Amino acid sequence: MSKDVIEATDFRDAMSLLTTAVNVITTKGSSGAHGFTASAVCSVTDTPPTLLVCMNQTSRSHAHFLENKTLSVNVLGAQHEPISNAFASKLCSEERFQQGSWTELATGAPVLTDALVSFDCVIEDIQQVGTHSVFMCRVVAIKQGYQQSSADESLVYFNRAYHQVGQVEIV
Repeated sequence: MSKDVIEATDFRDAMSLLTTAVNVITTKGSSGAHGFTASAVCSVTDTPPTLLVCMNQTSRSHAHFLENKTLSVNVLGAQHEPISNAFASKLCSEERFQQGSWTELATGAPVLTDALVSFDCVIEDIQQVGTHSVFMCRVVAIKQGYQQSSADESLVYFNRAYHQVGQVEIV
C-alpha cells in the first residue's frame, strides 16, 4: 500500500542521499553584498547558457537577490568548507565576505577568486514553488579557477555531511 502524501521529513531524508556540489551564491547592489550556501544549482541549457538556482523565500538575503536581479554561482573546492559554513550561518553579510578573497566580473556580484569555477549571471525569470524561489539565470561571464590540476577536489554534500570528490592520480 503506497502513501498518498509524502511527508516533508521523508522527502528531506531521501534527498540527503542525493550528492550535490556545494556553492556560494552571491549578489551585490545598493544594499550591499549578500550571499548564501546552496546545493540546489543545475544547468538548464547551453544555448543560451542558463543555470537554475533555488533559494528559500524566508532567507534574510532573498529580497536582495530579487532587487539586484544578478548573482554569481561560486563552485567550492574541498578547501572552502569554512566559507560554506560561514555563508550557511547566522553571520551578517559583512562577516561572511571576510572569509576568502573576492573579486567581480560583469554583473558586479562577488566572485570567489579561487573557486573551482564561477558563473556570473543575470536573473531572467523567477518562479515561486512552495517555500522556494527558482531563479532562471543567464550566464554572462565564467571564471575558471587558476592553477587547476588533477589534485583539485570538489566540495560535495551527501548524507548531511561534507565530502571531497576529485581525480586520483594513478602512478
